[in-house]
Amino acid sequence: MNPTSNTPYRVAVIPARGGSQRIPRKNIRLLAGKPLIGYSIETAIASGLFDRIIVSTDDVEIAEVARQFGAETPFYRPADLADHMTGTTPVMQHALRCLIDEGKTPDQACLIYATCPMLTPDDLHRGLAQLDNTTAFCFSATTFAFPIQRALHIQENGKLAPMFPEHISKRSQDLVEAIHDAGQFYWASTQDWFDEAIFGPKSKPLLLPRHRIQDLDTEEDWLRLTQIMALQNMN
Repeated sequence: MNPTSNTPYRVAVIPARGGSQRIPRKNIRLLAGKPLIGYSIETAIASGLFDRIIVSTDDVEIAEVARQFGAETPFYRPADLADHMTGTTPVMQHALRCLIDEGKTPDQACLIYATCPMLTPDDLHRGLAQLDNTTAFCFSATTFAFPIQRALHIQENGKLAPMFPEHISKRSQDLVEAIHDAGQFYWASTQDWFDEAIFGPKSKPLLLPRHRIQDLDTEEDWLRLTQIMALQNMN
C-alpha cells in the first residue's frame, strides 16, 4: 500500500523478544515447518492494510527471520523493554516514537502478536472497521468456554470453595456470558496508543471463535496448537 493524501498511513508492529521463558525461542520455533512469527508477518502482508510491517525485537536472530518473511526491523528494542514484566503498551509506544522520530507518524497502528498463527487477514480488516470517533481501540476477544461465575478455587487450607458463592447454583443460561482478550491484535490511532487504555470504556472487542484461539505458554499448549493446525490442513 502506498500512502496518499486520502489514504491513512498505517503500520503493523509485531513484538517478538528473544527471552521467551516458558517456551524457549518460541517466536521463531518451527510450527508446521515455519517459524511462528512468520505466520503473523504473512497475515499482515496478505491483508494489504499496512504501509510498513515492523518487528520490535531485541534479538538478532529474530530480526533476521523477520526480514526473511518481509518485515522491517528498523530498530532494536532496548533491554528495559524486553523483559518478561514489560507490557504491550510500552513496547508499542516505543515503536511509534521511533517512527515519529523518523518524521513519519502513522495515522493508525495495529499491534499483532507473533504467537497467533490462526489469525486471518479478514480478522484484521474487521478490526480496523470498528474504529470510529467513539472507539479508541478494537482488540480480538473470545468467549470463555464455561461460565466464570461458577468458577471454583482451592483455598490455602486445601479445601474447595466457589469464587462467587452467590452464583454457584445458577443455571449456565441464567448467567451473563463473559469474554476475554484473545491475544491476537489491537487496533488504534497513534494518538490513542498514547492517550487511551486498551481495555478502557472506548474499546470494542471483535469476537473470534474459540477454536481459533490458543495460548502458547506451555509445551502442552504448543502440542495442542500443532494438532489443531494439522486438522485444519486436512480439510
